[in-house]
Amino acid sequence: MLRQTSLATLGLTVGSILTVVGFAAYFADNATLNLVGFFYGFPLLLGGLALKANELKPIPFSQPTPPDVLELRNQQATITQNKLRKDLTRHSYGQDTQFDRPLSQLGLSPRDEVRPTIEGIRETQVEGAYTLVLEFESPQIPLEVWQQKQEKMEKFFGPGVRVELTQRESDRIDLALIATELGARG
Repeated sequence: MLRQTSLATLGLTVGSILTVVGFAAYFADNATLNLVGFFYGFPLLLGGLALKANELKPIPFSQPTPPDVLELRNQQATITQNKLRKDLTRHSYGQDTQFDRPLSQLGLSPRDEVRPTIEGIRETQVEGAYTLVLEFESPQIPLEVWQQKQEKMEKFFGPGVRVELTQRESDRIDLALIATELGARG
């Protein structure tokens, strides 16, 4: 639950309450509460606004994870798969888009206008192996370009991860990160 809490919303809420208390205390001639409201509330309010301006929402799961896949995750998921899942499903700050740095490092983001965007994730199994699927909207970069980067992706997300690419629709690419025996229990 705490992972789903937005620091921006928390800062805005607490900052707003303290600022309102500070103004009320100012008009009620209560110097102590006045100082608390202005010295703590106003900076928290400004910090919350700054975070809200740079906030990226968590990537949603496109479908619920079945219990048998959750069990597989506990047994087989690699450190990389777990880190990706946790990073993508929490609020992020200070990035252009979710997953922009890995796409740049993989050569799939030549310009901001062309960069694929991650639309969802899901957990499944492929041939009995835990699989984390990243669902991209990629209208400017075709599947063939993604496939040229497949070996680089396996090195980037590995060890212990095999990459499979599929095209669901003309502009939708699924990047499946499949745990291998080498990476199990990461």
